[in-house]
Amino acid sequence: MAAFKAAVEVGSHAIETDLHLSKDGVVMLSHDATLRRCFGEDKKLADCDWEYLSTLKTTREPQQPIARLFELLQYVGLPENVSIWLLLDIKLDDDPDDLLIRTAKTIALVPTTRAWKDRIVLGAWDQHYIDLSKKYFPGFAVAHIGFLPPAFKFLKQPNLDFNILQPTLVGPCGKLFMKALRKRGRKLYVWTVNDEHWMKWSIRKQVNGVITDDPKLFLEVCDRWSLGGGGEGKTSNTERKGTSMARKLRLYTMAFLWQVFAFMLLPLMLFMPMIRRRKKKVQMRVEA
Repeated sequence: MAAFKAAVEVGSHAIETDLHLSKDGVVMLSHDATLRRCFGEDKKLADCDWEYLSTLKTTREPQQPIARLFELLQYVGLPENVSIWLLLDIKLDDDPDDLLIRTAKTIALVPTTRAWKDRIVLGAWDQHYIDLSKKYFPGFAVAHIGFLPPAFKFLKQPNLDFNILQPTLVGPCGKLFMKALRKRGRKLYVWTVNDEHWMKWSIRKQVNGVITDDPKLFLEVCDRWSLGGGGEGKTSNTERKGTSMARKLRLYTMAFLWQVFAFMLLPLMLFMPMIRRRKKKVQMRVEA
């Protein structure tokens, strides 16, 4: 929770976080499906109940407990945080019906003066999760989380926004995609933008939201931009260190490599629904 509070204190407009389920059905905030990286425990989060998870502290200082969605909702539900909205990344590790049902129940437990449907965006990675998000969260905004080129196949769906890996939007393919979004009146969020050059790029492209690990730097870039000159003029130490052509070449090379990687994943994304159906059939046979 400390990181979320710090982001709000520096002026962030929204909080993006990932959802998993504990063994006893508590909706937890965690990027990882395991406890190894953050808590030093060689266990899956889904194999631990809340009673155990509540005793854990992060290995890094300052040590922090693992957070629940309920606690985050209580925090952003405070009157002074009424303008803060949430982007909830529905991870693929848990049973989607169970995770979404319990998420909806958790949200219903926390009062707010501004309706949660106007403050929460559900992030879904594939068609199955998109459909379930709309089923269990009627009236809520839903955004496809992904990258180009696979995200193109979701453009025809009504009432669907997009949260796209930023490097895959660089270049002609991204330009075409963003033009299609504007034509359809869809919102575009980008992740994860920590370099000042790409922060300025995101502002120029007029995206609706930027997910970053450094909200303070991004807000500084926004402030400079609002003063005129396209954010140029007074620049940060980070930008002064990295305005060389060689650095820009590295940035665009990395963006190109991300696009190659995303293109290689395209067959997997296309066959994912079939893989999920087969997996479900196997589970049903085992249970029978």
